[in-house]
Amino acid sequence: MYQSWRKSWLTALAVLLTTGFLLTACDSTADKANDANANGTGANTGAATAPFSFDNGGTTTGQLAQDVPDRVFFALDSSEISADGRATLGKQAEWLKSRPNLNITVEGHCDERGTREYNLALGERRATAVKNYLVSLGVSEAKINTISYGKERPAVDGHDEAAWAQNRRGVTVVQ
Repeated sequence: MYQSWRKSWLTALAVLLTTGFLLTACDSTADKANDANANGTGANTGAATAPFSFDNGGTTTGQLAQDVPDRVFFALDSSEISADGRATLGKQAEWLKSRPNLNITVEGHCDERGTREYNLALGERRATAVKNYLVSLGVSEAKINTISYGKERPAVDGHDEAAWAQNRRGVTVVQ
């Protein structure tokens, strides 16, 4: 009887360990894919002028438009929207007003310089500046959320002005 109990216990333990290893392997793969997308290295990331989601006048999240950029760029330590940024946001506002059922999130991003706390606050000011400008152009404030990622999600890897300029941005994401 002892041998039978021991054999059942060892079988159960082997099944449990195998299941645990399989779950860990799957979870690790998903984490790597999520990390790649969060760091701007995944397949879903776009160039500096990556556009909104829509499909022939309708809206389908995940599909990209070809005519409306989704981001504006900021100067060092600034949340002031440039003339180029105002032009981009004007296009976004027109696109969004023609699709009143959409909600968006404006993400504020910074380059790698500065403390985490400073960059989170600066990213929030950038996201709020974009939101306020879109609202001033007639987009419903109730349809816009903001979030700051600070320096945590760079679009471009690098430690020079060219990379930093691409990472100082406000990105509009269709939900």
